[in-house]
Amino acid sequence: MELDSVLKGTNVLDCLECGKCTSTCPISRFDRSFSPRYTISSFLEESPEELLRDARLWRCLTCGLCNLRCPVDVHYSDFTRRLRAQAAADGREATCSHGGALQALMKIMTAPALQQNRMEWVNQELQLADKGEVLYFVGCLPYFDALFTDLGVDTLSIARGAIKILNRLGVKPVVLKNERCCGHDLYWSGDTEHARRLAQHNVEEIRSTGAKLVLFTCAECYRTFKVDYPVLVGPLGFQVAHLTEYLAERIPELGQLAVRSERAVTYHDPCRLGRHLGIYDPPRTVITALPGLELREMAKHRDTAICCGTSAWLSCDRYSKAIQTTRLASARATGAELMITTCPKCYVHFTCAMKSQDCPEEARIELKDLTAVVADALGGVS
Repeated sequence: MELDSVLKGTNVLDCLECGKCTSTCPISRFDRSFSPRYTISSFLEESPEELLRDARLWRCLTCGLCNLRCPVDVHYSDFTRRLRAQAAADGREATCSHGGALQALMKIMTAPALQQNRMEWVNQELQLADKGEVLYFVGCLPYFDALFTDLGVDTLSIARGAIKILNRLGVKPVVLKNERCCGHDLYWSGDTEHARRLAQHNVEEIRSTGAKLVLFTCAECYRTFKVDYPVLVGPLGFQVAHLTEYLAERIPELGQLAVRSERAVTYHDPCRLGRHLGIYDPPRTVITALPGLELREMAKHRDTAICCGTSAWLSCDRYSKAIQTTRLASARATGAELMITTCPKCYVHFTCAMKSQDCPEEARIELKDLTAVVADALGGVS
């Protein structure tokens, strides 16, 4: 094992073995066999190679809660990603959910000559441009609706809503016809090389449009572009922002907004947008600007928010479901009728949890992405 490549910048050698990482870990709360502290201890004191063969390597959510609690600033999430990259380099495969179908799709997208038919969701009311300063990166939303038809998710309402909002602001965004997956899941699964290929493709496509600002409705896509792409391919040459950041500064420009009825809502902080990027206020600014909505915070919110239970389409098991059910119950406990999020995967995972017959009534709540909520408030065709 290349120890330097795994340890560099993670501060793992400073670990005090205090156990705060394990005590705050969502997985460890339900699975006593999983322990970030034990993983670090095993790496430093026993056989690092054993970790690469341990199925628990793929269980970490890389949600960042342990990073927040660590008194010596150990970056456990990045340490885990580097271990996975080493495992992948040694020929070991990740433990993937959905039979690895999503990872297979991502790898297919690295083919240079690949041609996609991914624009059929754009209706006649949505105005786009071939060239321009603002580009909307859609991500894998067109595939999610197809892959998860059994869940009845409507992730494309997020994409349509984003363009509808931008059009109201007088912006005709560019949408790439040959956009590929951002590579987030491959990167966090240890497949750095395929993630780099996707990054190179997307950056080249975006540069060809002349875009100066790229907007995202997916927290994971945004994190990947903002933090990981500069590492994988170098300076981007354009700015990036989550749509909620863009909207928080311009929501008065949307004009008259309407909400169908007065209702209490709560907001779920995605780990990539929250702890990974420190973006907490913009989504709340947008929510509180919508007439008729009363924001009620969950007991754990902002930097203490609990992850949606699954990351990078890796292990999704009874422990993941327990985390999801706990989070949904926390949302219901606020008295809110609707839980709002800003990450399509959170939307998919929570929807999946509520489809289970084992999901208790106190953990069932209406779920919607903030982009779709704002688009509904604009009225007209969605």
